[in-house]
Amino acid sequence: MTKIVIIEDEKPAAKRLFKLVKQIAPQAELIKHLESVKDSVKWLNENNPPDLIFMDIELADGSSFNIFKEIKINSLIIFTTAFNQFAINAFKVNSIDYLLKPIKINDLEKSLQKFYSIQKNNNSVDYSMLLKKLVQKEYQKRIVIRYADVIKTVDIENIAFFYTEEKYTYLFTFDSQRYPIDFTLDQLDHIVNPKNYFRINRQVIINFKALEKMIAYSKARVKIILKPQPSFETIVSTERSPYFKDWLIGMSDSFKIDV
Repeated sequence: MTKIVIIEDEKPAAKRLFKLVKQIAPQAELIKHLESVKDSVKWLNENNPPDLIFMDIELADGSSFNIFKEIKINSLIIFTTAFNQFAINAFKVNSIDYLLKPIKINDLEKSLQKFYSIQKNNNSVDYSMLLKKLVQKEYQKRIVIRYADVIKTVDIENIAFFYTEEKYTYLFTFDSQRYPIDFTLDQLDHIVNPKNYFRINRQVIINFKALEKMIAYSKARVKIILKPQPSFETIVSTERSPYFKDWLIGMSDSFKIDV
């Protein structure tokens, strides 16, 4: 019986992943689904290590690599990511496996074959070199956009927020210009600096500098007034509200806003 833990902040993604795992390895057992860095550190510290961990890189309360700073992980790990070319290169160098989202069953099967091979030979993986490479990460500074026959770049620091609408993703600048872009919000999560940008819900990522006002809302949520103001309401989801407050605290020395 292969004991598996999935660290993934999106429940549908975790459910789909394990469904695919069971198709390939019926003997696999999901012993825990964790959704945050904080909960992962606590659970892994208090329980016997699983055989395998599927670990999403970006969680609601920060990078999953922060887990390594708190505890030593003895399990083998398959990382999952929507988009992170820098991390992917690091994985290749360090012979650590990763899966790109949306995860394809053929790719998952290859990753599991690699896992079983390592497990069978009683090998281990040293994650220290991987982490060393990842802390050197630089975030993207601009985005290339195309509309009609025009190609131009937009500096990311000039983007007030990103959002999805009718299956398309848009950026909105501080001078109220809107452009469609070829990224999903999951991909943008890995491109923008988390110190400056925060995903408040499934549809919107905001720039700290765009915050004008925050209002207490129902179910522990927070309603945000942005400048420039979008044509839709911007409300921090219940799941992300605690992490949003932590993000604000982390930024308090850099910016002053009225609440």
